[in-house]
Amino acid sequence: MKLHNTQVVIVGGGPNGIAAAHHMGLYGLDCVVLETATDILPYPRAVGMDDEALRVLQTVGVAEDAHQDMISHVPLRYYNARGTCFAEVKPTSVDNGWPMRNLFMQQLLEATMREHLVRRPSVDLRLGHEMTELQQDEAGVTLTVKQPDGELYALRAQVVVGADGGRSSVRKLLGLELVGLTHPRKWVVVDAVNDELDAPYTALHANPQRPFVCIQLPYRQRRWEFMLMEDEDEDTMCEEGNIRRLIRAHIGDAVDRLEIIRIRAYTHNSRVAQRFVKGRVALIGDAAHITPPWAGQGLNSGLRDVGNLCWKVAMVVLGRADAAILQTYDTERRGHATDLITLADNMGAVLGMTNPLVAGVRDWLFQAVDTVDSLREHLLEFRFKPRAILTQGLVHHERPLDVREEDQVGQLFIQPWVEDAQGQRQRLDDVLGPWYAVIGFRTNPIAHLGEEAQATWRALDTRFIQVNRSRSGYGRHQPLQTEGVVCVEDVDNRLEQWFGQVRDTVVVVRPDRFIAAITTPERLASTLAKLKRQFEAGRGH
Repeated sequence: MKLHNTQVVIVGGGPNGIAAAHHMGLYGLDCVVLETATDILPYPRAVGMDDEALRVLQTVGVAEDAHQDMISHVPLRYYNARGTCFAEVKPTSVDNGWPMRNLFMQQLLEATMREHLVRRPSVDLRLGHEMTELQQDEAGVTLTVKQPDGELYALRAQVVVGADGGRSSVRKLLGLELVGLTHPRKWVVVDAVNDELDAPYTALHANPQRPFVCIQLPYRQRRWEFMLMEDEDEDTMCEEGNIRRLIRAHIGDAVDRLEIIRIRAYTHNSRVAQRFVKGRVALIGDAAHITPPWAGQGLNSGLRDVGNLCWKVAMVVLGRADAAILQTYDTERRGHATDLITLADNMGAVLGMTNPLVAGVRDWLFQAVDTVDSLREHLLEFRFKPRAILTQGLVHHERPLDVREEDQVGQLFIQPWVEDAQGQRQRLDDVLGPWYAVIGFRTNPIAHLGEEAQATWRALDTRFIQVNRSRSGYGRHQPLQTEGVVCVEDVDNRLEQWFGQVRDTVVVVRPDRFIAAITTPERLASTLAKLKRQFEAGRGH
């Protein structure tokens, strides 16, 4: 059996696997993607993308193009049995530089991502190739792969990423179980084209007689989802005539003009793998955690995995960090992924009540919430969605846990618009680059950093950035410039507000845009030294 060598193998060529491949290509790593299917499935699957996931795609230059096929700022509404909206989620925040709620069709996203993959010459996408065996040692992983003609070959890599879905072969070969529960009720998912319904939102109809979902999608498509009741046969209910009968009850004769392109019954699971990392193999997306659809966070959680993991893989492969830092992926992602599953479970429970009396109490409670301004704003702005906060891993908290209060370390850094020395407006992440960034507000972040420390971090492709106030230079074509750092202007005053709240002037931002540390120019050298030791020892603080 012939042996091939590469640096990274990704098993699974869905959106998470291809996003990870983009990151490997961004970092210049030789990467092979193994995908058993020979083409993209032609119908929508995931349909919701949030601002954090778009930010992950922005890092690899895909977000702007992918966003062209999305509908943004889409409300999420709950309706009771009488058709009255009793709760609405309509977030307007753009802290991450993108709208918080976007509707899309997965097959279009995957096509866009694969089209962009041609810009990554170090990435080899192998369609129709199936991984059948996996063995690893301290130095790497060896896979057995079956190619389309049935021939087998061996593939050796330093790191393997399992992005092969809920039935992950990688996870099974690692001997890891998915722990959690399977929900008792199935749902039938229907995708249709030629949609004429004037309902530009996601509607969760919490009707106890039959809960259902109605989602506007781009390009005159719409998704319908219906709960199967206890006494109903799955195959019978998936017949097109019965599906049209269910939809007709809500849109009348317009159903006759719909073209139904997909009918499929789904079992919903809430499960998390025992471990996300075992040796030099890491699991992402549904291979690591399966989320019910009600919070729209399944694919989004997977893309967060990509953002957290891939730069660490690159650090290991390029010899910049000990392989032990891969374990911080589990440390940093497990809690938030689990919290989002709980959120989805709770939202599904609100939707799926089939007892009319209990449903009536639910409607009354939400009506009471709507009379309290602070609670209504909390619901509208989607603030009940758990935030990812890293208390351990590759972060450095200068303040002890008991006195942190609103410590921003371990949270996503904001992404406002800034203006560069040429007067170009751009999102901040595009200035930060793909590795670490050290940002000083109205201060030179290297002013107190010795030559050795500068050389060490520049060798890691770190960018040093000074943010100045808007129009603080000597004229339109004479912005302030500081030697040795990239200077940008805070055109919308967002960064001044942020730094004013944290009361320090220097922030260290990781490649995944999480805040590694907040400090001052005087303390920066010691802070960076502590972060560097984490790479070498693989231990977070």
